[in-house]
Amino acid sequence: MPTSPPIITLTTDFGWRDHYVGAVKGVILGICRNATIVDLSHHVPAQDVVHGSFVIGESHRSYPNDTVHLCVVDPGVGTDRRAVVLITPYGRFVAPDNGILTRVVGALRDESEAYVCCSGPGLVPVPEGCHAYVLNEPSFWLHPVSNTFHGRDVFGPVAAHLARGVEPADLGSPTEVLTVMRGTPPRILPGSIEGAVIYVDSFGNLVTNIAGESVGTRPLVLSIARRRVEGPARTFADSEGLMALVGSFGYLEVALGGGSAASDLGVDVGEPVSVSFGPQAL
Repeated sequence: MPTSPPIITLTTDFGWRDHYVGAVKGVILGICRNATIVDLSHHVPAQDVVHGSFVIGESHRSYPNDTVHLCVVDPGVGTDRRAVVLITPYGRFVAPDNGILTRVVGALRDESEAYVCCSGPGLVPVPEGCHAYVLNEPSFWLHPVSNTFHGRDVFGPVAAHLARGVEPADLGSPTEVLTVMRGTPPRILPGSIEGAVIYVDSFGNLVTNIAGESVGTRPLVLSIARRRVEGPARTFADSEGLMALVGSFGYLEVALGGGSAASDLGVDVGEPVSVSFGPQAL
Protein backbone atom coordinates (compact mmCIF):
# COMPACT_ATOMS: atom_id res chain seq x y z
CA MET A 1 0.00 0.00 0.00
CA PRO A 2 1.50 3.41 -0.97
CA THR A 3 2.81 5.54 1.86
CA SER A 4 1.02 8.86 2.25
CA PRO A 5 3.18 11.98 1.79
CA PRO A 6 4.30 13.45 5.13
CA ILE A 7 2.33 16.45 6.42
CA ILE A 8 4.04 19.54 7.81
CA THR A 9 1.92 22.37 9.23
CA LEU A 10 3.23 25.92 9.60
CA THR A 11 2.23 28.31 12.38
CA THR A 12 4.08 31.63 12.32
CA ASP A 13 3.81 35.37 12.81
CA PHE A 14 5.41 35.99 9.39
CA GLY A 15 2.28 37.22 7.58
CA TRP A 16 2.00 37.15 3.79
CA ARG A 17 3.52 40.52 2.81
CA ASP A 18 7.13 39.37 2.86
CA HIS A 19 8.97 36.36 1.48
CA TYR A 20 9.50 34.62 4.82
CA VAL A 21 6.83 31.93 4.50
CA GLY A 22 7.88 31.15 0.94
CA ALA A 23 11.52 30.85 1.94
CA VAL A 24 10.72 28.36 4.70
CA LYS A 25 8.58 26.31 2.32
CA GLY A 26 11.37 26.27 -0.26
CA VAL A 27 13.87 24.92 2.26
CA ILE A 28 11.41 22.24 3.40
CA LEU A 29 10.70 21.11 -0.15
CA GLY A 30 14.40 21.04 -0.97
CA ILE A 31 14.85 18.42 1.75
CA CYS A 32 11.49 16.63 1.66
CA ARG A 33 10.17 17.12 -1.86
CA ASN A 34 6.97 15.13 -1.37
CA ALA A 35 5.85 16.95 1.79
CA THR A 36 2.30 18.23 2.02
CA ILE A 37 2.66 21.68 3.60
CA VAL A 38 -0.38 23.11 5.37
CA ASP A 39 -0.55 26.80 6.33
CA LEU A 40 -2.19 26.60 9.73
CA SER A 41 -1.77 30.34 10.38
CA HIS A 42 0.69 33.08 9.47
CA HIS A 43 -1.33 35.82 11.14
CA VAL A 44 -0.27 35.25 14.72
CA PRO A 45 0.31 38.82 15.98
CA ALA A 46 3.99 39.69 15.76
CA GLN A 47 5.99 38.05 18.57
CA ASP A 48 2.80 36.98 20.38
CA VAL A 49 3.82 33.61 21.80
CA VAL A 50 0.61 33.37 23.83
CA HIS A 51 -1.57 33.67 20.72
CA GLY A 52 0.58 31.19 18.81
CA SER A 53 0.34 28.71 21.66
CA PHE A 54 -3.45 28.80 21.50
CA VAL A 55 -3.51 28.35 17.72
CA ILE A 56 -1.35 25.23 17.69
CA GLY A 57 -2.74 23.88 20.95
CA GLU A 58 -6.34 23.97 19.78
CA SER A 59 -5.78 22.69 16.25
CA HIS A 60 -3.06 20.03 16.15
CA ARG A 61 -5.35 17.13 17.07
CA SER A 62 -7.31 17.71 13.86
CA TYR A 63 -4.33 16.26 11.97
CA PRO A 64 -2.93 12.73 11.67
CA ASN A 65 -0.82 11.77 14.66
CA ASP A 66 2.41 11.59 12.65
CA THR A 67 2.09 15.19 11.40
CA VAL A 68 5.08 17.49 11.92
CA HIS A 69 3.98 20.86 13.31
CA LEU A 70 6.46 23.68 12.69
CA CYS A 71 5.74 26.58 15.07
CA VAL A 72 7.82 29.74 14.70
CA VAL A 73 6.87 32.73 16.84
CA ASP A 74 10.32 33.58 18.07
CA PRO A 75 11.04 36.98 19.62
CA GLY A 76 14.24 35.51 21.11
CA VAL A 77 15.69 34.38 17.77
CA GLY A 78 19.48 34.47 17.86
CA THR A 79 19.67 34.48 21.66
CA ASP A 80 20.45 31.55 23.94
CA ARG A 81 16.82 30.39 24.00
CA ARG A 82 16.64 26.70 23.11
CA ALA A 83 15.21 25.16 19.97
CA VAL A 84 13.40 21.86 20.55
CA VAL A 85 11.50 19.00 19.01
CA LEU A 86 8.70 17.44 21.05
CA ILE A 87 7.41 13.97 20.16
CA THR A 88 3.89 13.19 21.42
CA PRO A 89 1.20 10.60 20.66
CA TYR A 90 -0.71 13.35 18.79
CA GLY A 91 1.98 14.92 16.65
CA ARG A 92 5.58 16.04 16.40
CA PHE A 93 6.47 19.66 17.13
CA VAL A 94 9.47 21.73 16.08
CA ALA A 95 9.65 25.10 17.83
CA PRO A 96 11.60 27.54 19.96
CA ASP A 97 11.39 26.60 23.64
CA ASN A 98 9.75 29.89 24.60
CA GLY A 99 6.26 28.81 25.65
CA ILE A 100 4.67 28.40 22.22
CA LEU A 101 4.03 24.73 23.05
CA THR A 102 2.30 25.67 26.31
CA ARG A 103 -1.17 24.43 25.39
CA VAL A 104 0.16 21.31 23.70
CA VAL A 105 2.07 20.43 26.87
CA GLY A 106 -0.78 21.53 29.16
CA ALA A 107 -3.30 19.26 27.47
CA LEU A 108 -0.92 16.31 27.71
CA ARG A 109 -0.43 17.03 31.40
CA ASP A 110 -4.22 17.46 31.81
CA GLU A 111 -3.62 21.03 32.89
CA SER A 112 -4.63 23.05 29.83
CA GLU A 113 -6.96 25.35 31.76
CA ALA A 114 -4.14 26.17 34.18
CA TYR A 115 -2.19 27.94 31.48
CA VAL A 116 -3.98 31.26 31.17
CA CYS A 117 -0.77 32.61 29.68
CA CYS A 118 -0.90 35.86 31.58
CA SER A 119 2.30 35.46 33.54
CA GLY A 120 5.91 34.63 32.84
CA PRO A 121 7.48 31.41 31.63
CA GLY A 122 8.48 28.46 33.78
CA LEU A 123 9.76 24.92 33.31
CA VAL A 124 7.68 21.75 33.57
CA PRO A 125 8.64 18.10 33.04
CA VAL A 126 8.14 16.65 29.59
CA PRO A 127 4.72 14.91 29.71
CA GLU A 128 4.64 11.20 30.36
CA GLY A 129 4.77 9.18 27.15
CA CYS A 130 6.49 12.02 25.27
CA HIS A 131 10.10 12.81 24.40
CA ALA A 132 11.85 16.12 23.78
CA TYR A 133 15.23 16.99 22.29
CA VAL A 134 17.25 20.19 22.14
CA LEU A 135 18.15 20.92 18.51
CA ASN A 136 21.93 21.14 18.80
CA GLU A 137 23.01 18.99 15.85
CA PRO A 138 23.99 21.50 13.11
CA SER A 139 24.32 18.88 10.38
CA PHE A 140 20.53 19.11 10.01
CA TRP A 141 20.50 22.92 9.61
CA LEU A 142 20.88 25.19 6.61
CA HIS A 143 24.25 26.96 6.50
CA PRO A 144 25.23 29.66 7.06
CA VAL A 145 22.76 30.14 9.91
CA SER A 146 21.35 33.67 10.13
CA ASN A 147 21.07 35.29 13.55
CA THR A 148 17.57 36.50 12.70
CA PHE A 149 15.85 33.82 10.58
CA HIS A 150 15.98 30.47 12.34
CA GLY A 151 12.62 29.58 10.80
CA ARG A 152 14.41 29.15 7.48
CA ASP A 153 17.82 28.01 8.71
CA VAL A 154 17.06 25.75 11.71
CA PHE A 155 13.38 24.96 12.27
CA GLY A 156 12.38 24.46 8.63
CA PRO A 157 15.23 22.06 7.81
CA VAL A 158 14.72 20.09 11.04
CA ALA A 159 10.99 19.74 10.36
CA ALA A 160 11.77 18.48 6.84
CA HIS A 161 14.35 15.95 8.05
CA LEU A 162 11.91 14.74 10.71
CA ALA A 163 9.20 14.31 8.08
CA ARG A 164 11.64 12.37 5.89
CA GLY A 165 12.19 9.86 8.66
CA VAL A 166 15.25 11.07 10.58
CA GLU A 167 15.08 9.81 14.16
CA PRO A 168 14.32 12.60 16.66
CA ALA A 169 17.27 11.51 18.84
CA ASP A 170 19.61 12.22 15.92
CA LEU A 171 18.50 15.86 15.83
CA GLY A 172 19.85 16.77 19.26
CA SER A 173 20.21 15.98 22.94
CA PRO A 174 17.33 14.76 25.13
CA THR A 175 15.81 17.17 27.63
CA GLU A 176 13.54 16.46 30.60
CA VAL A 177 11.92 19.91 30.79
CA LEU A 178 10.09 22.36 28.54
CA THR A 179 9.14 26.02 28.88
CA VAL A 180 5.47 26.94 29.39
CA MET A 181 3.68 30.19 30.12
CA ARG A 182 2.28 29.92 33.61
CA GLY A 183 -1.07 31.30 34.70
CA THR A 184 -3.95 30.80 37.08
CA PRO A 185 -6.69 28.20 36.52
CA PRO A 186 -10.35 29.22 36.84
CA ARG A 187 -11.54 29.59 40.42
CA ILE A 188 -14.73 27.59 40.97
CA LEU A 189 -16.87 28.88 43.84
CA PRO A 190 -20.38 27.98 45.05
CA GLY A 191 -22.65 29.45 42.37
CA SER A 192 -19.91 31.21 40.40
CA ILE A 193 -16.66 30.84 38.48
CA GLU A 194 -13.83 33.36 38.12
CA GLY A 195 -11.61 33.20 35.05
CA ALA A 196 -9.96 35.27 32.35
CA VAL A 197 -9.84 35.88 28.61
CA ILE A 198 -7.15 33.69 27.03
CA TYR A 199 -7.66 34.29 23.30
CA VAL A 200 -9.22 36.85 20.95
CA ASP A 201 -10.05 35.58 17.46
CA SER A 202 -10.22 37.61 14.25
CA PHE A 203 -13.96 38.19 14.74
CA GLY A 204 -13.33 39.80 18.12
CA ASN A 205 -14.80 36.88 20.07
CA LEU A 206 -13.33 36.64 23.58
CA VAL A 207 -12.45 33.07 24.54
CA THR A 208 -12.17 32.50 28.28
CA ASN A 209 -10.48 29.71 30.20
CA ILE A 210 -13.83 28.56 31.63
CA ALA A 211 -14.58 25.11 30.23
CA GLY A 212 -17.98 24.53 28.65
CA GLU A 213 -18.70 21.48 30.80
CA SER A 214 -18.43 23.61 33.93
CA VAL A 215 -21.13 25.92 32.54
CA GLY A 216 -23.62 23.51 30.99
CA THR A 217 -26.99 24.98 30.08
CA ARG A 218 -27.67 26.80 33.35
CA PRO A 219 -28.80 30.44 33.11
CA LEU A 220 -25.79 32.64 33.73
CA VAL A 221 -24.56 36.20 33.84
CA LEU A 222 -20.97 36.87 32.81
CA SER A 223 -19.38 40.04 34.14
CA ILE A 224 -16.55 41.64 32.17
CA ALA A 225 -15.23 45.21 32.01
CA ARG A 226 -18.14 46.43 34.16
CA ARG A 227 -20.67 44.94 31.74
CA ARG A 228 -23.13 42.10 32.39
CA VAL A 229 -23.68 39.57 29.62
CA GLU A 230 -26.47 37.00 29.78
CA GLY A 231 -26.25 33.44 28.55
CA PRO A 232 -25.80 30.86 27.51
CA ALA A 233 -26.70 31.60 23.91
CA ARG A 234 -26.71 28.72 21.43
CA THR A 235 -25.38 30.43 18.27
CA PHE A 236 -23.81 33.73 17.24
CA ALA A 237 -27.14 34.67 15.65
CA ASP A 238 -29.09 34.49 18.91
CA SER A 239 -28.63 38.17 19.70
CA GLU A 240 -27.58 41.45 18.10
CA GLY A 241 -25.92 42.43 21.36
CA LEU A 242 -23.30 40.91 23.61
CA MET A 243 -23.81 37.26 24.43
CA ALA A 244 -22.09 34.47 26.33
CA LEU A 245 -21.92 31.03 24.72
CA VAL A 246 -19.80 27.90 24.59
CA GLY A 247 -17.83 28.09 21.34
CA SER A 248 -16.14 25.55 19.11
CA PHE A 249 -13.03 25.42 21.33
CA GLY A 250 -15.16 24.11 24.18
CA TYR A 251 -14.73 27.23 26.31
CA LEU A 252 -17.13 29.96 27.36
CA GLU A 253 -16.86 32.93 25.00
CA VAL A 254 -18.18 36.48 24.84
CA ALA A 255 -19.39 37.51 21.38
CA LEU A 256 -21.21 40.43 19.79
CA GLY A 257 -23.86 39.70 17.17
CA GLY A 258 -22.60 41.16 13.90
CA GLY A 259 -19.63 42.83 15.55
CA SER A 260 -16.52 42.55 17.71
CA ALA A 261 -16.91 41.97 21.43
CA ALA A 262 -13.23 42.85 21.92
CA SER A 263 -13.72 46.29 20.33
CA ASP A 264 -17.05 46.92 22.03
CA LEU A 265 -15.64 46.13 25.46
CA GLY A 266 -12.14 47.45 24.86
CA VAL A 267 -10.49 44.36 26.37
CA ASP A 268 -7.80 41.86 25.42
CA VAL A 269 -6.15 38.67 26.68
CA GLY A 270 -5.85 38.62 30.46
CA GLU A 271 -9.11 40.49 31.16
CA PRO A 272 -10.81 39.00 34.24
CA VAL A 273 -14.29 37.52 33.90
CA SER A 274 -16.73 36.16 36.47
CA VAL A 275 -19.78 34.00 35.90
CA SER A 276 -22.80 33.69 38.20
CA PHE A 277 -25.45 31.00 37.80
CA GLY A 278 -29.14 30.52 38.48
CA PRO A 279 -32.25 32.72 38.30
CA GLN A 280 -30.80 34.96 40.99
CA ALA A 281 -27.98 35.84 38.61
CA LEU A 282 -30.45 37.33 36.14
